Amino acid sequence: MKPLVNLSYLGQTRAWWVVLAVGILLVLGGFTYWFWPAAGYAIASQIFGWLLILAGIVQLCVAAGPHHGKGWGWWLAGGIIDMFIGFMLVRSILLSEAVFAYFLAIIFIFWGAEALIGACCRTNRRYWWLGLINGILLCLIGCFFLEAGYVSDMMMVSFLTSIAFIYWGFTLAIASYEMKPAEEK
Repeated sequence: MKPLVNLSYLGQTRAWWVVLAVGILLVLGGFTYWFWPAAGYAIASQIFGWLLILAGIVQLCVAAGPHHGKGWGWWLAGGIIDMFIGFMLVRSILLSEAVFAYFLAIIFIFWGAEALIGACCRTNRRYWWLGLINGILLCLIGCFFLEAGYVSDMMMVSFLTSIAFIYWGFTLAIASYEMKPAEEK
């Protein structure tokens, strides 16, 4: 059996399907929140706190894997940040309601910066500019969360949260296919 060749920025792993599963869960959670916003701001922050913990664990596993890519440090930093913010959200409902928009702003701005840098590192790839657009959109979503938190508009935060997690889930699902090892011949 040949060893996997590490040609990807994200790295290659046989557990690429775990990243795909997290992406699908995020899309489902985003649509759930979109269609039932009356479920409550507190419940959404708790659910997404647990999803962030799950996403952080997956990111740490990808960064620690034997076939991690050039961007393993981003996976490590992202996993730590996601788990920290996830634990802060599930720790206290009052705290999560007060700072939910700001936590999400930090996360999306971080992911936007990661996507922008990743796109610049992959300019030799055919569709590198999609990563650039992804980074700009993620930073823009983060800025919208900052504005929503500043004006304390829970409906705006609810709408942005559902859109952001649907977008984030699709982004992870697409990225998981880049992590899939090439077929051995």
